[in-house]
Amino acid sequence: MDKFVIRGGEPLLGTVRVSGAKNAALPCMAAALLTDQPVTLENIPLVRDIETTRKLLAAMGAEVELGYGRAHHRTTIHAEKVATPEASYELVKTMRASTLVLGPLMARCGRARVSLPGGCAIGQRPIDLHIKGLERLGAKITQDHGYIEATASRLKGAEIVLDKITVTGTEDLLMAATLAEGETILQNAAREPEVADLAALLNKMGAKIEGAGTPTIRVKGVSKLKGAKHRIIPDRIEAGTFLIAGALTGGDLNIAGCEPDHLAAILSKLKETGVKTKVTADCVRVMGDNPLTAADVTTEEYPGFPTDMQAQFMALATQAEGAAVITENIFENRFMHALELVRMGANIKIEGRRAVVRGKSPLSAAAVLASDLRASASLVLAALVADGETIIDRVYHIDRGYEKIEEKLKGVGAQIRRIGNMLP
Repeated sequence: MDKFVIRGGEPLLGTVRVSGAKNAALPCMAAALLTDQPVTLENIPLVRDIETTRKLLAAMGAEVELGYGRAHHRTTIHAEKVATPEASYELVKTMRASTLVLGPLMARCGRARVSLPGGCAIGQRPIDLHIKGLERLGAKITQDHGYIEATASRLKGAEIVLDKITVTGTEDLLMAATLAEGETILQNAAREPEVADLAALLNKMGAKIEGAGTPTIRVKGVSKLKGAKHRIIPDRIEAGTFLIAGALTGGDLNIAGCEPDHLAAILSKLKETGVKTKVTADCVRVMGDNPLTAADVTTEEYPGFPTDMQAQFMALATQAEGAAVITENIFENRFMHALELVRMGANIKIEGRRAVVRGKSPLSAAAVLASDLRASASLVLAALVADGETIIDRVYHIDRGYEKIEEKLKGVGAQIRRIGNMLP
């Protein structure tokens, strides 16, 4: 099992380039099931979840080519036939986003058998909203032996009011609605950039979608979709992680190839802590020469502060003067990284959905354990400023969502190395 060994104390200097967004690429890959023509996606990140999805689509009968060139990463998916509309537990167990195939399979094949998902253990992420929405579209759904089984002769458009904002639920129902008969209206839809990116691909494929990126999305169903070529948006969470890395280490770092508009909530909070940034069209420069001051954070759905940046901001808060209150409103079990930060010397007290972080605390190296994807990132950030050599175990979590993060950090001055089996 791979580990990271990190010696702290080095400021990060130079330029680091952001990869494509994993959370945009996964639904776009699932969308290829909606057509019998090839779909080509560019700017695909080289992360484990992409490989898992490739295997999942291939198991259903799709031809999936993954090519990684110098200019961009690319995949072409050709689901001419869907031989087996099933997502088995063996593949779904490592990645909750696997449920994104449910909507496309129902729309294309009229039936689906999808295992209940796995993934990061950060709290409940039920798919009941997916199921309720598909039932509104006319699907008959049962659950048996850990699988969701759904059938419908053809989905019919309907008005769906989501009880709670859900990104994957919005994406799943959006894909299902593209081939449904009539018009579908999604109310209380997620507004994340990844949802808008999926809609952009679907429209290139011939779908008729309006309002993606707003709380109300309208979809006029069509009888058939075609192939398309699409470039995945930059990963805003990776960009935010590197922004904090530059600020935390007192560095001077350019985060290139990002979309600054998607980082507004993160940039606003960094400004509140005293971090200086300079924004251009596709780059953000972070200058960490100011003392850090504590700032409270509350996670919210987009355009609020993202839950996927909460752990990284907690690492930053350990080095800020004063007390910061971090409130987690999205997932109820997303403070597992806090105990590992405490092992490194952080002063953190958990009170239900709130964490009180008192800084500035000198951090020292320790052996720590990554519990999920974003927790891994927070431990890497803390290790970059800790005294001594930190060993982070279970870094397979970080490999699910960050492309070769140790190489990118090493390229801007971090003392980091991977030990154990390298990625294939």
